[in-house]
Amino acid sequence: MNSPALVTLIQRIHDARIPAVIEYAGAGSQALWWLHSVAGSSRTILEATDRYSQASMTSLLRERPAQFVSQATAIAMAKAAYERAMDLSTNQRVIGVSCTATIATDYTKKGNHGCWVAIWDERGCTSHGLVLHKGSRDRSGEEAVISQLLIEALAMCQGLIDAFRLDLQPEERVDSQVMAHRDALGELLNGTHELLQYQPPSDFVPAHLQGVTVLSGSFNPLHDGHRDLLATAVAHTGQPGIYELSVVNVDKPTLPYSVIQRRAAQFATHGTLVISRAPRFLDKARLMPKSTFVLGYDTVIRLLDAKYYPDGDVADTLRQFSMHEVRFIVAGRVDKHGQFRLFDTTSVPSTWRHLFVALDEATFRRDVSSTSIRAQQVN
Repeated sequence: MNSPALVTLIQRIHDARIPAVIEYAGAGSQALWWLHSVAGSSRTILEATDRYSQASMTSLLRERPAQFVSQATAIAMAKAAYERAMDLSTNQRVIGVSCTATIATDYTKKGNHGCWVAIWDERGCTSHGLVLHKGSRDRSGEEAVISQLLIEALAMCQGLIDAFRLDLQPEERVDSQVMAHRDALGELLNGTHELLQYQPPSDFVPAHLQGVTVLSGSFNPLHDGHRDLLATAVAHTGQPGIYELSVVNVDKPTLPYSVIQRRAAQFATHGTLVISRAPRFLDKARLMPKSTFVLGYDTVIRLLDAKYYPDGDVADTLRQFSMHEVRFIVAGRVDKHGQFRLFDTTSVPSTWRHLFVALDEATFRRDVSSTSIRAQQVN
């Protein structure tokens, strides 16, 4: 790289500190080298993968593309790169970058030489197509033009430049298209939203709920016990039933972007799912007032145990539950010793006992758990 202007532009990209995952196929490797050749590339590059074989591309996209060098394939690659970047970074903003290209090689290709470069972020996807004048450059010359296009497309996404500076032939031009979208799930993870509703097959929209019956869980995986318990609770309350997955847990790491998507996909035909940033039931009560929360025996024991509260004041928490007009339905659970445990509501102070209803064994008992299902799957 002998262009001072390109070095300066790459330095500005690194200084912007917006991490990216890069997926490229056919060309674009020189762009990666250029990015690494300027100090500070660790601020920009989370991961970069050369998808040179058909099997590698199919693995990334989870299907074989109809055309490997096309706008649709570049967009799908950029989306996959963005999702990977969301998993790898805690930054509020990340970028997925893709390039799929065909350039000169050691035999004469029938079609055009050129590429599609796509940039995916939380606001949308911009794709850039370039058809090269065949025969006017050798392989390294075509690689250089496409790699510079990738660099400048990344800079354009970051607002560093507003037009391409490529050295193109008179008949060559870049065709760009913008596809706007809103990544509500990414906004939830960075704290912009607190509650989303899943809309199959892949959309998430901001939600505002009250007066529902809520079964919270990790749903890893969703099983018949979850479905039967929610149905039993709904029959008791008469409220609409929903499942709730919190991406934030008190004692576990925040769920990664791709994990949330996979778990949400289980609900495409199995009821309504909301995604929250509410790790505690008090947080859930604030987000979904006048609702009924469905708990297992072990969960309600922790809910009422003073040691789980910094000040040990369980009564104040129960008072806040009452203020939000929420109630609890508690199902029995088999403990680690194999004993089926039922919740005794008389263990709750009489002032707050009306907040709790315990299901007896005849009403609901399902001896199944996600943990046992995962263990069977491993074995």
